[in-house]
Amino acid sequence: MPLDLKSVIRSIPDFPKPGIMFRDVTPLFANPVAFREAVDRLDAAFASSRPTAVAAVESRGFILGGALAYMNGLKFVAVRKAGKLPHQTIRAEYALEYGTGVLEVHVDAVSPGDRVLLIDDLIATGGTAEASVSLIRQLGGEVVGAGFLIELAFLPWREKLAGIPSVSLISYADENP
Repeated sequence: MPLDLKSVIRSIPDFPKPGIMFRDVTPLFANPVAFREAVDRLDAAFASSRPTAVAAVESRGFILGGALAYMNGLKFVAVRKAGKLPHQTIRAEYALEYGTGVLEVHVDAVSPGDRVLLIDDLIATGGTAEASVSLIRQLGGEVVGAGFLIELAFLPWREKLAGIPSVSLISYADENP
């Protein structure tokens, strides 16, 4: 029987501010059996999409995406917050609850024709994923799938990834643990 991955996620109320239920994935990463199970499930979900690269969003997405890229011998693409990459970059802005954020990738991170799998630890509103897809496409890559450890199903993220096969391993239907 597969491991219940939700059982190793820690829920922390009122973090980082009152009214927010934070889903802490670090206990899953600290549990070798759960970590392997999560990576294996994401790998199986996208095996038929034949990716040539894995793009992951900083910082917890790097852990999952790096493991997937390594186990499949694929290129790894780091999607980072503005100002964190040392070489020439392109950028995409996305909406936050109060304001905007900016993501960047190196201009040579994705090659035209790359089949890119996008990975992150959690998807909420979909703004980060949508900006990441935009960056990959600007560089000529094709996004062949998007995988997430956790989805907040009560938030409307799916329309931002319309047409992209998306998988989440754990779903929270509301903000309660």
